[in-house]
Amino acid sequence: MKSNGPIFRYSEAFKNQVLQEIESGALNFTTARNKYGIRGVQTIQSWAKKYGSFGILPKIIRVESPNERDQIKDLKAQIKQLKHALADVTVDRIIAESTLEVICEQRGLDVEEVKKKAGLLLQERAKGKEEK
Repeated sequence: MKSNGPIFRYSEAFKNQVLQEIESGALNFTTARNKYGIRGVQTIQSWAKKYGSFGILPKIIRVESPNERDQIKDLKAQIKQLKHALADVTVDRIIAESTLEVICEQRGLDVEEVKKKAGLLLQERAKGKEEK
């Protein structure tokens, strides 16, 4: 980053004085910056982090009801269950495809032709059920 102006260095005593005024409630971050001519928007916040004045830093507060917490917990459990189910289905499909390949190899059939014929039979069955 390029700096267009001079770089200011502040003494430890000055930093502590500004933080004490903010902690006492006499100033807030913006008024302290204006009063002392501190240019950086995050300068005082970084001092607070560095010197352990966490009480003056703005906090992110997440408000949620017990129902929302339970719902989040239930949704996470459902996601976990669905991932396991997907893994089971994937394993079953791999086993079925491998079995089909072995049977076709033993009987001297082409796997792709068997799949096409099976697909056509399934389509015919589906049409027959729709007509009923």
